[in-house]
Amino acid sequence: MKKIIFIILISVLLMLMVGMSILSINKQLTKDKSKTENTIDNINEQENIEKEIFSEHYGKAMGKLETLSQEEKIAQLFVIGMSNNSDLEELKNYQFGGYLFFKDFFDNKTEEQVKQTIDNFQKNADIPLLIAIDEEGGRVVRASSNSKLAKEPFKSPSELYKNGGLEAIKQDTIKKSMFLERLGINLNFAPVVDIATNSEDYMFKRALQEGKELTAEYAKTVISASKGYKVSYTLKHFPGYGSNKDTHTGSSQDERTYEEIYNNDLEPFRAGIEVGAEVVMVSHNLVTSIDENNPASISKEVHNLLREELKFSGIIITDDINMGAIKNEYTVSDSIVKAIQAGNDMIIITIDRNSKDKITNTKIDYKTVIESVKNALEKGEITDNDIDTALHRILAWKYYKGLM
Repeated sequence: MKKIIFIILISVLLMLMVGMSILSINKQLTKDKSKTENTIDNINEQENIEKEIFSEHYGKAMGKLETLSQEEKIAQLFVIGMSNNSDLEELKNYQFGGYLFFKDFFDNKTEEQVKQTIDNFQKNADIPLLIAIDEEGGRVVRASSNSKLAKEPFKSPSELYKNGGLEAIKQDTIKKSMFLERLGINLNFAPVVDIATNSEDYMFKRALQEGKELTAEYAKTVISASKGYKVSYTLKHFPGYGSNKDTHTGSSQDERTYEEIYNNDLEPFRAGIEVGAEVVMVSHNLVTSIDENNPASISKEVHNLLREELKFSGIIITDDINMGAIKNEYTVSDSIVKAIQAGNDMIIITIDRNSKDKITNTKIDYKTVIESVKNALEKGEITDNDIDTALHRILAWKYYKGLM
């Protein structure tokens, strides 16, 4: 009897030992599997980062970012719209990320005068500036409208295409890039890749006036032709302007379905991004199928679509937030904060000596821009990480462009 009990005990003990061994092996296998999955995730994440357009310059950008004060960081997020009524001397006290020059800045100036003014700005910048322009061609020309700078204004994309196809678009982009580069301009807020085939559409005269396939080829042609020059080009106005009203004067609501926009208007943006677009400008249209509460330029959902669906890793910039669609509805401070919260890297705002906040009827100046962000940081409405994420991308872009 004792022998039987002993045998049973030994059997149970052996079974327990085998069970514990199996459990230990399973735990190790689970641990190894988890470790492998984490490794794969890390590798995939690293590969995704390496595919990002400015990734080679992330290290240098981070090194520079760490040397900047909070105020210097904030200033870099803004492109300030300039005119002859802007206070050039006061601007030297600020270190904004860049400036946007309008037609009146170029009127009657010689090439030497334009170059000298831009060079003066660059010499007073601690971090090299983005010098921007809207040189679309046709209805919207800034520098080339001045006969002292160009023999004739640049033609519209629709006229170029109708007379010479995509080859004419390519040659025009090269010519335009050389022209702007000569003046010291390094960023063009063009091409308009909105699909507008109805002559009644607000954007019709500025667009290619063709369907999504040809407009996508147009986007690819401009972005590809611009490479090799010191001028970056901008796909606008995301997620596609459609037949909406003029947002310079007031709000405009886009009631199209998500499927309509996704299957049609996104295609030119997707095509331009695939060949290396560095910048995408977001419109002020309220696109109800994506976000029924916020205009696209201050909508997180719209920005998520651009980042996650189109895999865009470059610079997202607002259209000018001093346009009617925004300034009629929001204070300057609120629009700036909402633009950062939405995921914009940079914000365009035009300010001159006469600028006022339309909602509060108070004067706005360059200090207002900086203080709006500082106050939002103190209140926790935005975080230092929000600022650093945007600035890291901006600095990497400036290294990519050879400005730094």
